[in-house]
Amino acid sequence: MIALDSNVLVRYLVQDDPTQAKLATNFIETSCTDDAPCFIGQIVLCELAWVLESNYGQDRQQIAHVIGELLQVGQLEVQQPEVAWRALSDYKKSNADFPDHLLARVNQSLGCDCTITFDKKASKQPTFKLLTSNS
Repeated sequence: MIALDSNVLVRYLVQDDPTQAKLATNFIETSCTDDAPCFIGQIVLCELAWVLESNYGQDRQQIAHVIGELLQVGQLEVQQPEVAWRALSDYKKSNADFPDHLLARVNQSLGCDCTITFDKKASKQPTFKLLTSNS
């Protein structure tokens, strides 16, 4: 199995660098198949969400759409897709970032009751608990 780095995936999706976009498109469309899907790790999903928001100004709805599409493409295999789907569902219903939700859902899948955080947005989600002096 071949894994894709976030920079290859970004170039394929946004097509903003003609040379790299052509290379990424050619590789993904010829090497990632239903029989031999390319692997997308959880870190790549996190980096992708961050890059789409911070570098390309995409909003939550656009980012959620992209991640949802990636989870459905047969030529790609996302690490722990069921965990990513739960994180995506959480992301759509909150104002916390996608990487935070994915982190919490990964932790939960590994048996953690919650994820302790200083992030006030994330702490409003049931999978997190805010760390305070009263905790």
